[in-house]
Amino acid sequence: MSLLTLLALAVALGSDAFSLCVGIGMAGVNRRQIAYISFTVLVFHIIMPLLGWYVGGYLGSRVGKAAAVAGALLLLYLGVRMVWEAVKPGTDEPQFVITNALGLLLLAASVSMDALSVGFTLGTRRVSLTLAAGVIGLVAGAMTFTGLTLGKYVGGWIGERAQVVGGIILAAIGIKLFF
Repeated sequence: MSLLTLLALAVALGSDAFSLCVGIGMAGVNRRQIAYISFTVLVFHIIMPLLGWYVGGYLGSRVGKAAAVAGALLLLYLGVRMVWEAVKPGTDEPQFVITNALGLLLLAASVSMDALSVGFTLGTRRVSLTLAAGVIGLVAGAMTFTGLTLGKYVGGWIGERAQVVGGIILAAIGIKLFF
């Protein structure tokens, strides 16, 4: 597998994180949250192909389905909560906050499930698994950072309506993950 093919694969895997994080960024995130989310997604995009490689197809498909459902429910919940907080009277400046480590881990797991299945197929190709996982992780982390930052900029530009739009995006992605 060439480096160009590997980069294209990494961009495809990072696109879920990018689109999701634009929505999160629109709702309002601070620098610390951008760093935490980007780093966690980067780490998950390194671990998941390695896990897929070592665990195997059967266990991966079981874990993948459970994590995908949990991730979809989390995104749907976060999206509905963001919309509710934006339209609820008496809120000054709504902010998106990942309130605990579990939420952050579920978020990262939900956008890195594709990387798990890619790990299964990487073993059948002549590719350095360490290089592939590293490139996938770095690209996903960069795309997450870019999505959050872009969303934050756009969110500040269009004002409070950004939280409604971001919530709708999150809820739509959560619903899409069910199908």
